[in-house]
Amino acid sequence: MTEISTPNVLNTEYKDDGTCRILSLDGGGAKGFYTLGVLKEIESMLNCPLHKRFDLVFGTSTGAIIGSLVALGYSVDEIHDLYKKYVPTIMAGRSAHARSNALSKLAHEVFGVKTFEDVKTGVGVVATKWIIERPMIFKGSISQAHGRKGTFTAGFGVTIADAIQASCSAYPFFERKFVTTAMEDNVELIDGGYCANNPTLFAIADAIAALQKERKDIRVVNVGVGVYPEPKPGIKMWIAKKYLVSVQLLQKTLEINTQSMDQLREILFKDVPTIRISDTFEQPEMATDLLEHNLYKLNILRQRGRESFASRENQLKRFLM
Repeated sequence: MTEISTPNVLNTEYKDDGTCRILSLDGGGAKGFYTLGVLKEIESMLNCPLHKRFDLVFGTSTGAIIGSLVALGYSVDEIHDLYKKYVPTIMAGRSAHARSNALSKLAHEVFGVKTFEDVKTGVGVVATKWIIERPMIFKGSISQAHGRKGTFTAGFGVTIADAIQASCSAYPFFERKFVTTAMEDNVELIDGGYCANNPTLFAIADAIAALQKERKDIRVVNVGVGVYPEPKPGIKMWIAKKYLVSVQLLQKTLEINTQSMDQLREILFKDVPTIRISDTFEQPEMATDLLEHNLYKLNILRQRGRESFASRENQLKRFLM
């Protein structure tokens, strides 16, 4: 008689030990496949949905998509399936308008009319206000508010779909996004990576200042998207080169932001135990950027994420289990 294998069921239960565990996910467009590789291994190690083990899940841009889906209870495999279906189409768009339309389709088909009241754990989605050049962070719980609790509304009354579009609107490669809040404010937003491509500082601030957690009781897992060589244009035309330079400039801006935020985290919160996972891959065949839409290459990024987990597995076990 042939034995029929059954799928792994994520059913381990963990007791509340008073530790506040933070999952912070960087922005990086299509390179979020690397993030998913890391998270797949973490989820398998824990044998439970990630939202049941992390008290706060913060994300910027592609990290906001992944983080919001985690907070809603999706498994990493389910998120990966969505990424394979939607991300190549979005990134293959030939104009900002086309990419924005494809992003809008993803957001509304995947998140529907869900709001930040539907999340199952603390969440933070980072976007940037275009006019006044300040962050706008969509949160699900009044416990995360630093002030103005009397007027707090989960996610400012904005749907998760609209908040995700805002966080991912890497202008000028995507159009800017307008949202209307519960206070009837019309706000113009761009990618959260312009203010915090690595949202860890914001997450720690919530844990300490809003949730009143002691630094010794906080554990942070910060997952990036990896660092890769820059791709070369496939055709020798000045317009292709100009386009590539523009993408490189955007990536450089976001990477500088990421590294600056991490350096500040090390200075201000060096006593908060943190694991950062975002390895550098220098092989020419790993050349890619945030607009990558080749599924074969994106799968390789996911494989590299799983390998990056392996080098921190024992440390992650001490943090999370």
